[in-house]
Amino acid sequence: MEAPGTRSTPGATSGAPEGRHLANTWQGPYPYRNTGEDGWVTTSPVGSYPANPYGAVDLIGNVWEWTADRWTSRHPEAAASPCCAPADLPHPGPERPRDAFVVKGGSHLRAPEQCLRYRPAARQLQNRDSASTHLGFRCALDIG
Repeated sequence: MEAPGTRSTPGATSGAPEGRHLANTWQGPYPYRNTGEDGWVTTSPVGSYPANPYGAVDLIGNVWEWTADRWTSRHPEAAASPCCAPADLPHPGPERPRDAFVVKGGSHLRAPEQCLRYRPAARQLQNRDSASTHLGFRCALDIG
């Protein structure tokens, strides 16, 4: 049974549905001790976890992935179309810095039961000048 005000996430209790880890996330009591149940307490090599049905690996977990999208708290009306957000976003002050971009995917430093960002559609703000062991980027190749 869930405690009041909490949400249940499939596999969040152990982080490994059916005993199989699907992404590099924190294992163990967060934030005190990462047990490395899956073999990794920091970043893992690309492809250490199963690919999705499209053949893509590591879309969640391991490191937050930088995107080319500038951060906005909500998608502007223009983003409702298939194209991206306008390149010339307004900059009214420090509460919306022009150097903030979207990161996606979650990282090895977050526990699944604590972070609701472990899904490819989730997005979060990250300043361009930030550096960390859990920030990275994705390389992709179009083979079609």
